[in-house]
Amino acid sequence: MSLSIDDVEKMSKLARIEIRESDINGYARDLSGILDLVDQLNATETTKIKPMAHPLDQTQRLRSDIVTEEDQRELFQSQAPQVESGLYLVPKVIE
Repeated sequence: MSLSIDDVEKMSKLARIEIRESDINGYARDLSGILDLVDQLNATETTKIKPMAHPLDQTQRLRSDIVTEEDQRELFQSQAPQVESGLYLVPKVIE
């Protein structure tokens, strides 16, 4: 897919990115190359490929599930401006 100079100027305006006139051709060429690569990847047949979570098929190391801090809920809620039934009350911000 080939991007025109007008396309690059429109994208820069939408993204609020200032691009110098001398750099627009380079951006158009580079972005067109990226879109060509995406088209090439989309054309690859992947229906018979099993999805994987990690390319090396490793399991994640897990840490022990133990409590490392003491419960300070009462202390924190005593410092809050408004608390009700163990919940923090905050001002309404959406009408």
